[in-house]
Amino acid sequence: MTDNPKALTEEEWRQRLTAEQFHILREAGTERAFTGKYDKFYEDGEYMCAACGTRLFISAAKYNSGCGWPAFTKPSDEDAVEERRDTSHGMIRTEVLCGKCGSHLGHVFPDGPPEEGGLRYCINSAALEFAKDD
Repeated sequence: MTDNPKALTEEEWRQRLTAEQFHILREAGTERAFTGKYDKFYEDGEYMCAACGTRLFISAAKYNSGCGWPAFTKPSDEDAVEERRDTSHGMIRTEVLCGKCGSHLGHVFPDGPPEEGGLRYCINSAALEFAKDD
């Protein structure tokens, strides 16, 4: 992967990603609820950006929110993700993007477990790659 994935062209992204990954990561799409491979997946490990490989979340922060997408209480590192205001679809939400490549991951909501900070990072499975702990 290039040192600066933000410099990749749309065509280069299309060559690197599946059609579903491209739609979600580069066009801010969303997979259907309860269909993603990591929704009910709870092995120990790390979740990386499917576009650039940056570590985004760890399994210790994953929980079953019942929303139909993988949910995390916090990113793995402070700079792993970026957030921005999203007013698409007639709603006001906070979009979550990969801090390294700027790819769309999902959204963050203020309805997570209060004892863990109260946030729910609702992330598309197709935006993630999993690496099992050794």
